[in-house]
Amino acid sequence: MAPLIAATSAAPLLLIVVLAGLAWVFLVRPQKRRRVQQSSMLDNIAPGDEILTAGGFYGFVRAVDDDQLTVEIAPGTNVRVAKRAVAAVIPPEEKEEEPPSEEEETPPRENGGTPS
Repeated sequence: MAPLIAATSAAPLLLIVVLAGLAWVFLVRPQKRRRVQQSSMLDNIAPGDEILTAGGFYGFVRAVDDDQLTVEIAPGTNVRVAKRAVAAVIPPEEKEEEPPSEEEETPPRENGGTPS
């Protein structure tokens, strides 16, 4: 009977260990990954980048110091912002050239639009 008692008393301990492992996998690892991504983003900010601050301001980085940035939020309006207040770096929009539509390529027909 002794092994049965030991097995039932180990079940709650095993459950606690499994729950701690799941909490680490689903809570700690993703948080660490986000922290590394945020740190990498802040380290790679350069003049000319468009950013979004934690306060909701969009602007262009004009100068980078150790812990602060000079950001132009309007033409001629520069503000100092702490690096840690940057929420995101906005990727530049790539302008794709659209192929000309068929309407622009074909000239209008003369006799009412019907083929001859």
